[in-house]
Amino acid sequence: MNMFKIGLRVILLALLVSTTAFAQQTPEEIRTMLEQRDDQIKQLVGPEGTDYTDEQRAKLKEIINGVINFEAMAKEALDTTFDTISTEKRTEFVDLFGTIVRDQSLNKLDIYRATVTYQDIQVNGSQARVETLAQLENIRTPVNYEMEFQNGEWVIVDMEIDDVSTASSYNRQFQRIINQRGFDPLLESLRKRAAKA
Repeated sequence: MNMFKIGLRVILLALLVSTTAFAQQTPEEIRTMLEQRDDQIKQLVGPEGTDYTDEQRAKLKEIINGVINFEAMAKEALDTTFDTISTEKRTEFVDLFGTIVRDQSLNKLDIYRATVTYQDIQVNGSQARVETLAQLENIRTPVNYEMEFQNGEWVIVDMEIDDVSTASSYNRQFQRIINQRGFDPLLESLRKRAAKA
């Protein structure tokens, strides 16, 4: 009887875990998460002309980039070269890439005041595509996200702005340098850019 109860508890726990995971893999869950993130950013950004303390900028950088999987984006940006370099260089590359993207996210804070309309959210298992339209004054910009459900949460693995993929854009830059000079010069170039961030 005890073994039966233990088995039943295990089955119920497994069902609870799978139900929870399924519940989190819905368009509504993704939209809520992104809307909450957008609200936090807007509160910190404040009205036009706001001056920011270093602490506010650090908090903005954290919220804006907190849902991005930089390793996945960096791997996509580096393409097949990623599998040919050492683990140490991969780790450094991902760190440098993340530093640069995080820094660039604060270049134009006005864009975070845009009104965001969610056009479509498609979920396919552990992957999702979110299509939005950001409007700032009279300018409308399509902003889309490729997302994956990892370790119990949705993360962004690529972003498209005006139909231009962030990972693909970096890929073109990186491959040009790799083809002309090799990977090490690219890494050195990223070190210099990250040092200025």
